[in-house]
Amino acid sequence: MERKPDARFAARSISKDNVMGVEQTVALPAEAVLPWSALVGGLAERKLPVQLRMIDGLPAFPDEEPAADWRELRVGTPAGMVTLRRTPAGVSVVVWGTAERPLRAAANALLWAVAEVGGGQIETPGGPLTAAEFARSAELPGPAG
Repeated sequence: MERKPDARFAARSISKDNVMGVEQTVALPAEAVLPWSALVGGLAERKLPVQLRMIDGLPAFPDEEPAADWRELRVGTPAGMVTLRRTPAGVSVVVWGTAERPLRAAANALLWAVAEVGGGQIETPGGPLTAAEFARSAELPGPAG
């Protein structure tokens, strides 16, 4: 009997640059600074506890503060892992393509926090949104303040 390839695996192998995730970008001004403590504080307002797991591919201590020039952060949330990756345009937030609703909401909260702290705009299919506009339209883990 001839085996047919599993469609799930075929779809993954077609992904751009072999990235098997969902990526959304926050466009930031060139001078934007993203202190980790400010991101964590904003996420706490949304009732989303986070823990830094990796900085630029190396394990991080839970209370470690990344250097200002970090390239990639892996952030643990109650729903799973979210990656923050610097790009020429700003910061991309990446989760697995099979992410469940709570993990997508956690990624949305990180998008919101990066835009809020960095003064950027979240790129969406409907056009760029400020942090406040995104908070009104996206699924987020909890209310601010």
